[in-house]
Order: sequence, then C-alpha cells, then structure tokens
Amino acid sequence: MIWPIPYRLRTSFTSMEPKQPFMWSSRLRIRTNRYRTIKPLFFFSISRMTALGPLVTAIPSPIQWKANQIIRKGRYNMTFKKLTAAAAGACLALSLILSPAAMAADSAQATSQASSDTDLINEVMQYVEKYNLTGADKDALIRAAIDGMVDSLDDPYSQYFSSDESKELQSQLALDYVGIGVQLVYAGNELYIEQVMAGSPAESAGLKRGDTILKINGVKISDIEGDTLSGKADTKVTLLIQRNGTSKTYTVKRSEIAYPSVTGKIVGPKIAYISLNGFTEDSDEEFAAVLKNMRASGMKSMILDLRNNGGGYMDSAYNIASQFIDKGIMMYTADNTGVLTPVTITNGSKMDVPVIILTNEYTASASEALTGALHDNELATVVGTKTFGKARIQSLLDLSDGGLLKLTTERYLTPDKVDFNHIGLTPDIEIKDDAAQIITALQLAGMKSIEAAGDNHILDVNGFAFSGNVGLVKQGGSVYASSRILSALVEGDLTWDAKNKKVIVAAGSGKSFGFSVSSKEALYQNGETYIALNAFKKKFPALAWSYNKTQNRLTVSVKS
Repeated sequence: MIWPIPYRLRTSFTSMEPKQPFMWSSRLRIRTNRYRTIKPLFFFSISRMTALGPLVTAIPSPIQWKANQIIRKGRYNMTFKKLTAAAAGACLALSLILSPAAMAADSAQATSQASSDTDLINEVMQYVEKYNLTGADKDALIRAAIDGMVDSLDDPYSQYFSSDESKELQSQLALDYVGIGVQLVYAGNELYIEQVMAGSPAESAGLKRGDTILKINGVKISDIEGDTLSGKADTKVTLLIQRNGTSKTYTVKRSEIAYPSVTGKIVGPKIAYISLNGFTEDSDEEFAAVLKNMRASGMKSMILDLRNNGGGYMDSAYNIASQFIDKGIMMYTADNTGVLTPVTITNGSKMDVPVIILTNEYTASASEALTGALHDNELATVVGTKTFGKARIQSLLDLSDGGLLKLTTERYLTPDKVDFNHIGLTPDIEIKDDAAQIITALQLAGMKSIEAAGDNHILDVNGFAFSGNVGLVKQGGSVYASSRILSALVEGDLTWDAKNKKVIVAAGSGKSFGFSVSSKEALYQNGETYIALNAFKKKFPALAWSYNKTQNRLTVSVKS
C-alpha cells in the first residue's frame, strides 16, 4: 500500500533496543512472574539478531527462539546462535524504501559536496592500502568506513546490511527458517518444548508438548554454546528427551519452516483468541482471513495476543488496524523537521465486539503502534504488563552493492499524542504471569467457568493450549499452585506482605484473605509465591482441584 505520508512506500518496520544491560530471567519467553537470574547460555550474533529483530523482539531476559527451537519469549522461533547483548536490541519496525525519484533528487542536490567528501575518503583509503605496514583489505576498509558512519549516529536501530545480509534479513522478515518446528522455554535450568508446530519435522518424529530436552547431539543443554537445532535442510539433529520420567533419543530431520504470523481459534462461548506473532508483509492478509473465520464461527468477543511481538512491517500494522477502525487516526509521525503528521484510516471496518489486548515487556514497535491505536480509539482493553517502549520507525534504502541501509527516519505517537519511547504503554489492567493474563482476558471476554490444568511446563485452559504453566509445587505432603493463577481464577487482587511473609488475596466481595509462609499455607521461592490448595479452598469454596500423581498434572477450576 502507499502510505499517506510523503516518501513512503510499503516497507515499514520498527526497531527495538534493550532498556538496560543485557539481562536474563528464568523464562526464555516472557514469564513476567518469574525473575530468577540464570546463566546466559544462548546468544545470537549481532548481524543475525538484527535480521531477526523486526519480527522477534529483542532477546533480553526471556529469550525467544522462534525457529525450530523458539525459545521464549514464547512464541518466537529463533536459533541456538550465540547472541551478544547488543544483538538483543535489534527488533525493528520497518517503514519503507525511499522511492528512486526521491533518492535521485537528494543525490543531485548533494553531488558537489559528496564529490569532495568521497575524494577525501578515497585518498585516505589509497594511503592505507599502499603504505600500511601490515597491509589492508579494500573490502574490509569500505565496510569499516560504512559501519563507522552508521555507528557515529549513536542510534541502535540504524545499520548497514551487505548484499548477503540483506537477503537473510528478508528471509527472517518473512518468518522463514530451517529447523525442526518447536517452541522452547528455558526455565528452572530446564529446556522444554512448549509447542510443536503442526506438520513439522518435530511432530513427525514424535516430539510432544511438555517434553524436556536433556541433550542436543550428545551435548548437555548447560554446555551448549552455539547453533545446534538449526542447520541446513535435510540434515539431522539428535535429541535426548525426558517424558514422564523416562528418557528416549529422537532423531529429527531439519527442513524449511514457514512460521505463521497469525493464528486463531474459538476458545469458549464465542470467544476468539488471535495470536499475532509478528508483522510480515502478509500478516495483514493472514489476519483478515483468520478474522473472517472467527466471525463465521460466531465471534462475540476477541482476545488479541501481542505478547512477545517485537514488530515488523508498519504497513501490515496499519492494515490490521483498519480491521478495527473505520475512520480515525492510527498514530502521528514526525520526521527530522519535527512536524507531526496524522496517519489516518478513512475506509476501514469498525470492530463490533469487545476486544482485549494482551501485552508484555516485549510487545514492541509496530505491535505498540497497533495497541496504542486500538486503545486510544476506545476499541480495546489492554491487559498484561507495560510494553517495551519503542516509538521509532526505520526506513530501508537500497544501495548500489545490493545491500541495504536501515536508518531511523521518524518517531511516532499514539492517537492521543502519547510519546512512549523508552517508557512503554501501561495496560489498563496490569497483571504479571502468562497464565494469569490469559485467565483474566478470558473472564473479561465473557467466560464464566474456567479450568486451568498442567504442570510446570504447560498450561491448558478449558482444554485449549496456551503459553504458561500452573506453577505446581509439591512440598511436605501438600500441593501448591501459583498464587497469581489462583488469584486470577477468583478475580482477586494479589499482594505480598514482605514484613509478615504473607500472601494476601483480596476477593471481589471486598474481603481479604491471608496465607502465611510460617503456617505453610504459602511458599516463597525465588521471588515467587505459591498457595497450598487445601488452604485456598477453605477460604474460597468455589475452587475445585485435583492432582494426578502419575501424570504430574494439576487441575484447578472455579465455576460461577
């Protein structure tokens, strides 16, 4: 599509940078309820990460790996590549490729000045090549000069891509990769499979959701330092898997995987759950198709999951916003002139059902633009944690060597003119923990009775698979569950009384109930709290629970 702003064609994506030094948490997706620090085992190279950035969010704390191995952040597949802290900040929101005409005009105006400047650069290069004691590689000098110019901008989003790197970038933007097709989570020193893609090599080999990976190609997970799950198509990778206490070796053949950017399902009484993993060039069309199916299924409310969505093509975000907004402002942009220009939707379709958006600290760039647009147009309630805070747009400029220059060209604000860069968007209802977030969203969407089941690896809500877990703990003959989940089930407010070491749940009725650690009604482990289910049921009789020891599966439910 042609953007309603000068000099913009179709490619627009936003970029993300780390808010602080590279950090790791116990969950490689975004387990906002778990903040255990772990030894950083997996990294990406800066160039690799930058290529993935537009679609996969930065990789701070919870790593997301989307490729065959997607380590979470939850839904993204990346690869077991060594990552650098700088690489983590590469998520972007692409905006465009300047038109040839505009580029030609700019070039003509700068010809004389450029001539003298390039003469100086060439002069230095010739001296270095001719007289440098240790010799010099011309291509390396050129690359260093380009990188030096870009680095001098002190902009973490701007970058030069060589011809080969630009091809990889385009592939990653399309969410294409070679792998086995699983989504992984690293938590509590365990690497386990949270999701197996339908029709993937992993599914064909017999891998299942909840499987723990002990070794990859004979190497313990704790010793892995490089890319081991991804590789060339038709090559094989060997995994030692633990399932229900039994270990077994699986050999999986890698293949090309096209990860869907949009998925949807009806998860309750006409409640549509749509997960938007990134903004590819085709995401808007995929979203429209999923939305059509949801409407055909009788959709009465919608949960739009933007957690761990690091951005992508802004055009796709604009077109998706047009599925909700019939007429109005999506956002404001400003280039280096500082003039704010409204990006308007004039021929959209108004969403006629309640919408709940799920966000977390890795919701960034284009996904923040969509969140702000729907929220400020009073079309959605936002649930989760504060977003990443990336309100800058980069443009891709074609270069004569076949490479690309990614350059920050604009900033943007929400329709209410909120500048959230480096700040983030605060949700209407702030809740930590993946499971508690989805439970709350389902309640807001109209679900009256909710059953959560699983273990410390997986979560099923009313029989549907979601990201998260139930926080199962067995200690002293008692069974405990995450206090966040239990509080969400009874629609309560949760607080931690650090002085008295007590978990307090305030019920909707206005009554508050305390569960103390000293009485063993509650546990405090690694910064997280858990409540004994028998103790919780005494104070909240509507709760029902059961524990299957053989399957190590806990089920908790509340019916209204």
